[in-house]
Amino acid sequence: MTTSHLPAQALKLHRFALSGHCHRVELLLSLLALPVDKIDVNLAAQEHKTPAFLAMNPFGQVPVLQDGALTVADSNAILIYLATQYGPDWLPQSPAEAAELQRWLTVAAGPLAFGPAMARLGSLFKAPVDVSAAQARAHALFAVLDAHLAAQDWLGGARVTLADIANYSYVARAPEGGVSLSDYPQIRAWLTRIEALPRFIPMP
Repeated sequence: MTTSHLPAQALKLHRFALSGHCHRVELLLSLLALPVDKIDVNLAAQEHKTPAFLAMNPFGQVPVLQDGALTVADSNAILIYLATQYGPDWLPQSPAEAAELQRWLTVAAGPLAFGPAMARLGSLFKAPVDVSAAQARAHALFAVLDAHLAAQDWLGGARVTLADIANYSYVARAPEGGVSLSDYPQIRAWLTRIEALPRFIPMP
C-alpha cells in the first residue's frame, strides 16, 4: 500500500493509548508511514470533556485527528479521511468494494463496539456494563467472522482493506474482556496476517 503524498506538517492525533478506536487510527497512520504527533488525553481526569477538547469533538470522544486547519473526529471517519487524502490504494476500487467496506465499518461501530469492546471495557476498566451480555454478543459476532474468513483471507475480499483495520484492534484484544479466541481458528489466522503487514504496530 502506497502513500500519495505526505502532509505539510506532522498530523496531530489526540488519543488514549489503550483505546482500540485510537489504535485502529494509529495502525493506519503507521501502515501509511505518515508523520504524527500523538497527544495523550487523560480520560480519568476528564480531559476529553474540557471546553478545549469539546471544541474539537462535541461528543467528547477520542480519537481526534488534526491535519493543519482541518479537524476530523470519529475513528472510522478518520480512517476514510486518511485513505482518501494519503492512501488511495486503501480506497474501494468498485461500488461492490465500497458497499463491503461500509458493511464492515458498520460492524465495527455496532456488534464489535457492543460486543468485545464493551466486554473489555467492563473487565479491564471496570466500567458499569453488563459484561456477560457483551461477551455473548462477542461470541455471536466471532462465529460469523470465523465462518466469513474461512472463505477468504480478508474481511473485504481478496486484499487487505480498511475493513480489516477498523475491526482488528478489539478482536485482537477480546481475551482482555474474557472472550477467548480459541474456538475461532480463522480469526486467529486473520489476526496473524494483519500483524505481518509492513509497519504493523500492536496496541500497547
